[in-house]
Amino acid sequence: MDGSMITGFRAIGCGVALSTAASAFIHAGLSQKTRPGEPPSILLPIVVANIKLAIHGSDSGAYNAEGGFVASKFEEIFSKHAKQHPNALTSDELKEMLKSNREPKDFKGWLAAESEWKILFDLCKDNNGLLQKDIVYSVYDGSLFERLEKEHSKTKNNV
Repeated sequence: MDGSMITGFRAIGCGVALSTAASAFIHAGLSQKTRPGEPPSILLPIVVANIKLAIHGSDSGAYNAEGGFVASKFEEIFSKHAKQHPNALTSDELKEMLKSNREPKDFKGWLAAESEWKILFDLCKDNNGLLQKDIVYSVYDGSLFERLEKEHSKTKNNV
């Protein structure tokens, strides 16, 4: 495991402890899954080309088994769970969504989903404590992390 993921987490505004723990957790969870047939490696490399092999259970289903985005499943997150605001999730609504997506006895999937969504919520909730739909979508289209890095960089430079 190299430091690039830790650097990435730091660049989007995560603290040292969260960046280090999240990086270790992600590499430990994804390395062997993305390297089928390879012997375990102490460096815990992740083969991004094989990332679809690391899709976990108890998730939203917004990615299919081939790693493609499923727009209807994304929309379902909000149509089913965004009760107070149609285009945003409260903390309680997020908890409800995570609970409803749980597959029986899929403890690793539960942990992965909880970790991903709670970090997203903590990093990206707005001033009203809402996780906006466009923010969640930006996770799936890949633009969120660049946006967070730019925002954190501006904030850091203004201090």
